[in-house]
Order: sequence, then C-alpha cells, then structure tokens
Amino acid sequence: MKLKFQVIDRVGAMAQIAVVLADKDLNILAMEVEKRDGATFVYLDLETGPQSPLQEAILSSLEAIPNILSVVSIRTMPQERREKRFKVVLDSVSDGILSINEEGELTTINRVARGMLGLTDRELVGRNLRDLDFPDTSLLSCLDGRTYHNVKRSISHGNRRARFLASSQVIRDSKGRIVGAVEVLRDIKGLHEVASAVAGEPQVTFDDMVGQSPALRQAIAFAEKVAPTDGIVSIRGESGTGKELFASAIHVASGCRGPFVPVNCAALPENLLESELFGYVGGAFSGAKKEGRAGLFETAKSGTIFLDEIAEMPAALQAKMLRVIQDGKLRRIGSNEEITVNARVVTATNRDLEQLVRQGRFREDLYYRVNLFPLHIPPLRERLEDIPLLAGHFLFQVNARLGLRARQLTAGALAKLRSHHWPGNVRELRNVIERAAILSGREEIDAESIRFSFEISRPDGVAAAAGGTSLAGQVEQLERRVIAEALQLAPSKRQAAKMLGLSHTGLLKKLKKYGMG
Repeated sequence: MKLKFQVIDRVGAMAQIAVVLADKDLNILAMEVEKRDGATFVYLDLETGPQSPLQEAILSSLEAIPNILSVVSIRTMPQERREKRFKVVLDSVSDGILSINEEGELTTINRVARGMLGLTDRELVGRNLRDLDFPDTSLLSCLDGRTYHNVKRSISHGNRRARFLASSQVIRDSKGRIVGAVEVLRDIKGLHEVASAVAGEPQVTFDDMVGQSPALRQAIAFAEKVAPTDGIVSIRGESGTGKELFASAIHVASGCRGPFVPVNCAALPENLLESELFGYVGGAFSGAKKEGRAGLFETAKSGTIFLDEIAEMPAALQAKMLRVIQDGKLRRIGSNEEITVNARVVTATNRDLEQLVRQGRFREDLYYRVNLFPLHIPPLRERLEDIPLLAGHFLFQVNARLGLRARQLTAGALAKLRSHHWPGNVRELRNVIERAAILSGREEIDAESIRFSFEISRPDGVAAAAGGTSLAGQVEQLERRVIAEALQLAPSKRQAAKMLGLSHTGLLKKLKKYGMG
C-alpha cells in the first residue's frame, strides 16, 4: 500500500503516523518527503499482509491525526516515477549505456546496450558483472582508476555480430573516491550512417552484408582481417556478386580518413582513363583545362581507390599503374614532376587473372603486386541458403522506396528462387524481387509472380514471327550470342568492340542493355 500525506508539522505528524501504523501492525518499506510551494508532502510505502486492516480503515485512522491535512492512496512512489522517466530517457538514446557500483554490481543497462551485447535476461540490475555470463567485462578495470576511449569491440551472438566503440568514465563521490563506473557503447554502423548523411555519400560496412551462409561469412571474415592493413586486396567474383560493396566495406573498416573513389577501368576509353587516373597539366592535350586537373589517385588521398575491372586495363596503362603502386608516385600527363600519392588500392575483376597472365594479356609483375590478398566473393548459386534473407531485404527496400504493399514471399516463391541458376547473381535477384513486387500488386508474392528475364512475355500487340518470337526478339538473341562470342575470344572489351566494329562506348551500352555486365 502506498500513501501520500500533506502535513503541517512533519516531525509531530510522523510520530503520530508511526503510532497508528504500529497499532495496525504495518511496516514502513520506504519513505520520501517533498516540499513544494511551501507545502510538505510525505510518501509512505507500507508492507501489508493477509491480516492487515482494510485500506479504508487505515485511511480513516490516519485522517484523524490533527497534523495531517490530507491522505490519499497512490499507485507509485515519487522515486519509482523518477526511475521510470530515467529508464525511458536511457532507452530512447541511440548509444548503449551501462554502469556499475564500487562492488562491480550492475546498476544501469539500457535497451540499446542489451541489444549490442546480446543479453536477454531482464533481471540483470543488482547482479555482479563477475558472476554474469557477460560478453565483455572491461568496465571492471575502471574500478582501479583506468579508463578507455573509443576502443573497437566486436561481439557475436546468434546470427548477429555487433561492432561498436566503447568508452568509459569513472564515477567519484564528493571526496574523490571511486564509487562506480559508466560505459558508453556507440554502434559503428550508426556512426557510418551519420557520416554518410553529412558527407552525402553511402558508407557500406560489413554489417550491411545480408546472409549467413558459410561461404559469405568466410569471405567477410577474410576481408575484415585484411582491411586494417595497407595491402592491396584483389576481389574476385562474377558480375553481380557485390564486389564494390566489399571494396567499400574494406575502406570503412580500414579506418582511412580520405574518400572512397571507385573507377571502372572498362568504362572509359584508354586516353580518357589515363587522364582520369593520373591527372594532367594545362595544355597537355587538346581540350585539356588550362589549369590542369588532379587525377583520381590524388583525389583518393588518405582514402581508398577502387580499380574495378582491372583486367580490362590496356597494356600501356598497366605499366604506369605498376610504377604508381610500386613507388607511390605518379606524373600527371604532360608533366615531369613526380607527385607522391597516399591511397589504399583495392582491385576487382570477374576475369581469370592467372589465365590472362599466362596468355600475356596481363602483366605478371603487376599481377603479383595487386594479388597480395585475393578475396573470392561466392556466386549466389553457392549460397542459396541466403536467398530468403536477401529476398526479404530487397522486398523491404522496394516497399520503402515505392510505397508498395508486398510484405512476404510464399514458400512456393522461395522454392522457385532457390531452383534458379542465378547467372546475374545478387543483382539479378534484386531485379526479380523488385519486378515481382511492382507487378503483383498484392501483399503476398507467390511463385507465379516470380518471373526471370527469359520468362518475361512480350507485350500484347507485338507481332510474332515463326516459332513465336518477334523479329526484334530474334535480332536481340542473335546480337547477344555474337557479343558473348566476341567477349570470349577477345582479350579485353576494347578488343571485342574492335572485333565487332563498335566503339568501346557502343559495346558498353549494348552490354548494359542486355544485362551482360
């Protein structure tokens, strides 16, 4: 039973209240006193039992005391209300917060900290950290006066891995004695999201990788191990497996302060690629800016330059690239002045570099420079168990972006997804899910709504040629085959374009049109 009194003479009133409570055989569990606007209020938490008098009888006896102006029953004590407000505030902050007293007993832990540390037990407060199955007990060291600031921590629990920065502070009393410690945990992923919002560019972390298959987790574990080094990572994987995502995550995990600068070595003509990578001085060539321009290696200072499709780099540029990687210096086009560059290099390709070296299409010395840490990204067909997670992730994204109704995939839809070979890998899966969500118009996506590119019907009204395929369709099929054969025969996309009588840009447009990457 909890009661609130307004009293005139606190000392006299309390003496009289104690007499009444003793007569009723009631014990006081807690007492609080407040003074507001000249009035005095006393709050009592009473221990009652089966033999205790009825509440009405107790109130009647207390109201008869002369020094009591009023007495009412209440649900909570002021301290309980303060604790609830404090808990709401703690649980609303984005950081994890926990504290201990001088004995090492947990005095505070908020919802975010529970999630980061993977703690499900709700009755943790009051228990000693030394006696708990606690994933990290560094906070106990603060009781000896030691503190830490922004220490990287990683804790795995279940299928989730939490990565955060931990900082601590000692709590001292008025005499300077240590009476406890508090720890603040800051989610690294959340910090990167804030940085992305400020910088205006996406920051991908390893925590953004969707999937729990052994093949993917092995690739992530290797990438996390080599990310803090300055060694070149050579990412290998088929088109659509997420090579640039891995490169970006490596950049973030490396702690590089500079920008992440991606460049597709196959997307630019040779002369333009050279000026983009290494820069030029004024008047270096026709059309050059008179003030010159810094190249992407300089732009990536103290950051990471990602050389995608490095196997497509022309031989002349391979030699220049070797010198930059080997010596850390470059010369802008039209200049003899050497510029020191300081950028982490990550490369990627979907080609067999070893075979290209044997065929003399890729420099052997450059190969050994860029292949320090080869990282294989598994194709989707080797991680089919990740399809439900990936499909759900893409479904959530398209719903949020377009305001669609699709909420889940049926068992039949998932079975159809698992049975597909996935030549386009994760990129193809994203397109399939987005197409199904848009075209189905329903909350549940069934197997009928899952349509792969080769299954998509012609729009009504398109004239069909013999065999059920329109002339345009037959031309597209033939063009696909011819381009695929040229890519197989030629050492690079540039050579394939020459073989087909196309410009390099023209071939890239065809590849994009047909999703041939």
